[in-house]
Amino acid sequence: MTDAAHLPNPAALDSADPLAPVVDRFVPGDDLVAYLDGNSLGRPLRVTLEALPEFVSTQWGGRLIRGWDEGWLTLAERLGDRIGAACLGAASGQTIVADSTTVLIFKLLRAAIAARGTHAPGHAARDELVIARDEFPTDRFIVERLADDHGLTVHWLDVPHDGGVTPELIAEVVSERTIAALLGGVAYRSAWWADMAAVTGIVQAHGALVIWDCSHAVGSVPLELDAWGVDMAVGCSYKYLNGGPGAPAWAYVAARHQAQLRNPIPGWLGAAEPFSMTAGFEPAPGIRRLVSGTPPILGMQPIAHMMAEIEAAGMPAIRAKSVALTEYAIALVDALIPDAVLASPREASRRGGHITVDHPNARRAVERLWGEGVIPDFRHPSGVRIGLSPLSTSFAEVERGIRALAAALAD
Repeated sequence: MTDAAHLPNPAALDSADPLAPVVDRFVPGDDLVAYLDGNSLGRPLRVTLEALPEFVSTQWGGRLIRGWDEGWLTLAERLGDRIGAACLGAASGQTIVADSTTVLIFKLLRAAIAARGTHAPGHAARDELVIARDEFPTDRFIVERLADDHGLTVHWLDVPHDGGVTPELIAEVVSERTIAALLGGVAYRSAWWADMAAVTGIVQAHGALVIWDCSHAVGSVPLELDAWGVDMAVGCSYKYLNGGPGAPAWAYVAARHQAQLRNPIPGWLGAAEPFSMTAGFEPAPGIRRLVSGTPPILGMQPIAHMMAEIEAAGMPAIRAKSVALTEYAIALVDALIPDAVLASPREASRRGGHITVDHPNARRAVERLWGEGVIPDFRHPSGVRIGLSPLSTSFAEVERGIRALAAALAD
C-alpha cells in the first residue's frame, strides 16, 4: 500500500516518460479533464483529422473506381500484415482486416466446428465448446447460438472475479470431446492476461482448437501468436489501435490451418478469382479466403495512422509504459480510495492495460464524473474500469482522474 503523502509526482513521471511527446499527437477532446476509457474507445490522432478529408478528396473523389486497382483491393491484407508484425508476433499472410469482431468470431468458430466437429471427416466425434462464464457477452452469445444450431454442448469455465483463464482451470474442462475453446487473451473486466502459450498447448493436446479474443490485448501487451502456436485469434481495432467507432476488426489464422478453413459466409472477394464471376465458389488461397464482402477502405485509414505510431514506438516500450501507468493507478487507488477493492491482478506480468476497482457507489460516481469531464467506464454490478492507453495517456491525467474518482465515490 502507498499512502497519499508518498505518491509519485505525476509531473516527474511524465518528464521521465520517453513516450510523453506522443500524447500530444492525439485529439484532446472537448472539456475533458481525464480520459480513462482508452481501452473501450481510443482517441483519434490529429493526423486522422487531416488525412481522412484528404483521402476522400484525392483517393475516393479523384481516383474513383480506379482506386481498387491502385491498392484498395490488397489493403486489408497489407494492413493485417502490419498489425501482425507490430502487435501479434505473426509472420505475413496470416492476419487480415475485415468485418466486425462479432462477425469474425462467428466465422472462426463456425470454421472450427466444421474442421473439428462431430461430422468433420477424419476426426473423432466432438460435441463441446469451451468458454468462460464471465467472457464478453458477444463471445458467449455466439457460442450459445452455434451450440444450439449444431446440437453441441457448452462447457462453461468459471474464473475468479479478479482473474481469468489459467492452465489449471482450462485443464479441468477441456477433453477429447472439445471442438474449440474461445478465450479472452486479456479479460475485458479484470484485465487478467492469460498465459496464452500454456493454455493453447493444453487445449491442443486434446486435439481441439483455440480461438483467442485479443480485443483488450492487441496494442497493450506484446503478443507472440506464431511462437505460442496459436490456432486463430481475433480482435477489434477501436481500442488500442484507435481505429474509431465501428472500425473493422482483424483476424489471425495460422498458416497451417488456412487450406482447411471453410468461410461460413462466402463472398465474392473471398473467391480465388473474384472478377471472373464464376458459377461456383472457389476460395482464395491463404488468409484472403476469410473475406466476404467489400473491404472497409475508409474505416481502415485511422488504423493505418495508429499503426505508424505503434511501429515507431515498438511494443516493448508501449508495454513498459502500460505497466507503469497501471502501477501508478493502483498506487493512487490504494492511497485515495482505501475502501475500494481492486478486481485486477496486482502482478504486472498477469495484468493488461486497464484495471477495475469495485465499490458500492460505482454507478452513481461514474455518472457524475462523465458530467465533469472525467471518463472512466462502469461495469455491472459495481466496477469502475480505468483504461490507460499508453500512447495517448499521461501520468498527470491518471492522477487527475483518480483523485476525481475518489471524491465521487466518497460522495
